[in-house]
Amino acid sequence: MPAISRRSLLGSLALLAASPALAAAPAETLSIDAAEGRITLNHFAAGRTGKRPAVLVLHGLRGFDLKPQAYQRYADALTADGIDAYFVRYYTPADEQALATMHTSESRAPYEAERFDAWAARVSSVLTSVQAGADSSGRIGLLGFSLGGYVAAAAAARDARVSALAVLYGGMPDKIAPEVKHLPPLIELHGEADRNVPLASGEKLVRLGKSVGAAAEIVRYPGKAHGFDFADDDPMTADAVSRVAGFLKARLNAA
Repeated sequence: MPAISRRSLLGSLALLAASPALAAAPAETLSIDAAEGRITLNHFAAGRTGKRPAVLVLHGLRGFDLKPQAYQRYADALTADGIDAYFVRYYTPADEQALATMHTSESRAPYEAERFDAWAARVSSVLTSVQAGADSSGRIGLLGFSLGGYVAAAAAARDARVSALAVLYGGMPDKIAPEVKHLPPLIELHGEADRNVPLASGEKLVRLGKSVGAAAEIVRYPGKAHGFDFADDDPMTADAVSRVAGFLKARLNAA
């Protein structure tokens, strides 16, 4: 496990302390065509001109509105590093209605298993649109949280245009894992005390990545539960944001 040192924590905290001055520009709301209906995006543009890489951010089960400031921290860190961020609302209206009636993971699991392919395809439609933009460098990363981490992993396995994959407390859908022949460089961040998505799921994704030749690493957070990085006052939040932003900056700015 990569060491979570006091020095790295202090650096991460300094980054977040400085974030108001480096915050992303106000979001621009976009809408694109995709299979099963249009997809709404919130675009946060980096504060520099010229061609830029981008990261598509994929929400967890309850969407971006559950705790918007938690997702915003990542957008701020990415745009400060010269990377555009797009919040991708990949659910269809039918998904929203169906998931609202399912109150346990056991009831949701069969529905999600059947939807991963369609969600991954919708993410690829967004990638096509973003990559075609005048400001795009052509390098696109995916950042997914929980359910969105599974969707991001599925999309990255199916779409070779994805240049980097960052997953927080997610994994690869079981149905898709046996078919995977390719993954981009990836990083998984996972709390060791996660009872929603077991640490083993993140470890399995990293092993899968390595088995197909991808550079893959996992960062384990001792004692941390699911969604640990959503806590406003936890030093590990700063560490997670810093690690994800650093990984994506290095991979997306690579020649």
